[in-house]
Amino acid sequence: MDRQRIDKWLWHARFVRTRSAAAALVDSGYVRVNGARITAASTKIAPGDVLTVAFERVRIVKVVGFSLRRGAPSAAQALYEDLASHRANERI
Repeated sequence: MDRQRIDKWLWHARFVRTRSAAAALVDSGYVRVNGARITAASTKIAPGDVLTVAFERVRIVKVVGFSLRRGAPSAAQALYEDLASHRANERI
C-alpha cells in the first residue's frame, strides 16, 4: 500500500477514537498536508507527507507507514514520526 485516505490513517494512528471523528476533523479544516489545508476526508496521503493536526493541541508529524487495521497504541506510534519533539531537541 503506497497511499491511504487521511481519515483512515488518523484513526489507525489513534489521533481520534472513531473514523467518523477523523472525517469530521478533516472536514472542519483542522488538518494540513504538507502545509495545505484539506477539507476532504478522502484525501490520499503518502509516506513522507507532513501532517499538521490542530486537535486539543497542535501536532506536527511525518507519515512513516500505513496499517490495514487499527491496532495497539504501540503499533499506532510506528505509523508516524513526531516532528515537534525533534524541534524541541534542536533548541537544547
